[in-house]
Amino acid sequence: MIPDALVVPLIGAGLIAAVMIPYLWRARRHDRAAAEAVAEAKREGVDEPVSLHPVVNPERCIGTGSCVSVCPEGDVLMLRDGVARTIAPGRCIGHGACERSCPVEAIQLVFGTAKRGVELPRIKPNFETNVPGLFIVGELGGMGLIRNAFEQGKQCIEAITAQRREGGNGGMLDLIVVGCGPAGLSASLHAMDQKLKFETFEREDIGGTVRHYPRKKVVMSTSLTVPGYGKVNAREIRKEELIGVWSDIVRRTGLQVHTQESVERVARQDAGFEVQTARGTYRARRVVLAIGRRGKPRRLGVPGEDLSKVSYALKEPETFRGDRILVVGGGDSAVEAALALGEQPGTEVSLSYRRDKFARLKPANRERIEQAFARGTVRALLSTNVQEIRPDSLVYADQSGAAHEIPNDYVLVFAGGELPTEFLKSCGVQIDTKFGTR
Repeated sequence: MIPDALVVPLIGAGLIAAVMIPYLWRARRHDRAAAEAVAEAKREGVDEPVSLHPVVNPERCIGTGSCVSVCPEGDVLMLRDGVARTIAPGRCIGHGACERSCPVEAIQLVFGTAKRGVELPRIKPNFETNVPGLFIVGELGGMGLIRNAFEQGKQCIEAITAQRREGGNGGMLDLIVVGCGPAGLSASLHAMDQKLKFETFEREDIGGTVRHYPRKKVVMSTSLTVPGYGKVNAREIRKEELIGVWSDIVRRTGLQVHTQESVERVARQDAGFEVQTARGTYRARRVVLAIGRRGKPRRLGVPGEDLSKVSYALKEPETFRGDRILVVGGGDSAVEAALALGEQPGTEVSLSYRRDKFARLKPANRERIEQAFARGTVRALLSTNVQEIRPDSLVYADQSGAAHEIPNDYVLVFAGGELPTEFLKSCGVQIDTKFGTR
């Protein structure tokens, strides 16, 4: 018989054990899963961030796991040793849900790492650059996610509207918006809603850089509220559908966009800006740059790259039916383009990548491209570099340096884009290199 003096302590110990054993079991399970995820992230090449990504302060984190559960990309953050850890920062595309969900503000979204910097224009919290009256929103400022870019356009116009109340416009436009991708479209629609006097210029067509994405690419998976139009409800919207929605928004709201008109110069003046386009000169109190980071596509720098058979975007895969195509690149855009081309009847598709394995691919794209290699719909040319492009063929070098010539009709290059640094500098914008800081 247990003495009465021991009953209460034993009950207490039992209650503690009933609580702690499941807790410790779950914690150990989380630690094992996190360790496996770390190894997987290294194998996939997503253990280093590409751009914006979360950093956790372990001294402040209380291990609720809310940041883990709200992440739409999955496995960017996981619990390990009782606190949240950034496991696969290369998968992060800047949703910011983790930062907003943390009850103790232990998470910050940052650019770059201590070793690898990211070049970004200098921007204040209200999206104004070091040049008074010149604003930058969207991908150019480091925010590529469509939903977030759309929100930035809205917030930027709110800041501009507040400044506008300080005085009149002196006979000039209140605003000029450069670019009509998601951020520029949002800025234009919210400027219209605020009854600002403005003009919008787009060097291509409505949608901007999104038009260069491969067909059927999922570009948005959340809803948006558009002024003068209503709510765009979407679980998954593909490129073609989104372009159609944007075109419908422009038509129904009456938004006027100067398409196929590039902005060549933005010069600060005493009372505002002089903006020179390919067709005329305009004056405005403020300018919003929503031109994206793509700037000019990064080139291979090889003989023959100026041939008309070389392009840097894929719009209509079916136009390449029956052709012999080489896709160059190892990112999601290159892989998605190769997959779309590989679905076309009679098309011979090869994918050249300078490394022996893909880095920073979305898991779904990695699985699909490996299946395409196995089926033979896409030929893998890993650890290769294009050396020369000829009218009816091309030459590439393998890992040993040996040259190989193959028949070829078209070359599609997806080597990324170069930040439009010279244009930004001509506007007076300062460029900073971020090393793991905001």
